[in-house]
Amino acid sequence: MTTSPQQPTPVTQDPRGGSGYTADVPTSPRIVPVVVEVPRGSLVKYTAAGAIDYISPLPCPFNYGHVPGHPGHDGDPLDAVVIGPRLARGTRVEVPVRAVIHIRDAGLIDDKLICKVTPLSRTDTFAVWVFFRSYGWTKGALNLVRGRWGRTAYEGWEERER
Repeated sequence: MTTSPQQPTPVTQDPRGGSGYTADVPTSPRIVPVVVEVPRGSLVKYTAAGAIDYISPLPCPFNYGHVPGHPGHDGDPLDAVVIGPRLARGTRVEVPVRAVIHIRDAGLIDDKLICKVTPLSRTDTFAVWVFFRSYGWTKGALNLVRGRWGRTAYEGWEERER
């Protein structure tokens, strides 16, 4: 399969093993495999296991998924956002990590890798920042409804390259 330089590279298997990337993603972009759970523009948030987690009042502006085989600090698969064109649910791609968003979810660290084939633009950076600031507030409200206690908030941005 041929892909353009603007498209993530589809993969058929997870070529890596080990633990989560948040502590060891180097300064230069590291390529990670991502499985898309929520296509860009979708209202339905699925878990890594495929169950419906919740239905959002607003469409997700990015492809949202996880890095297979790499648990995050919360024990769930490490979350990843893929910026670019809409990808179908279940699509596996390899993309460079451009930044890490630090989120605390019900008191647990729940970092998200921000991935894109090309370097992040100022527009990308602003869109991610706005989305995850709002995400922290809305996820906190959802946690309260679900009876999950602990701080839920956006805690910062760590760019991996420019």
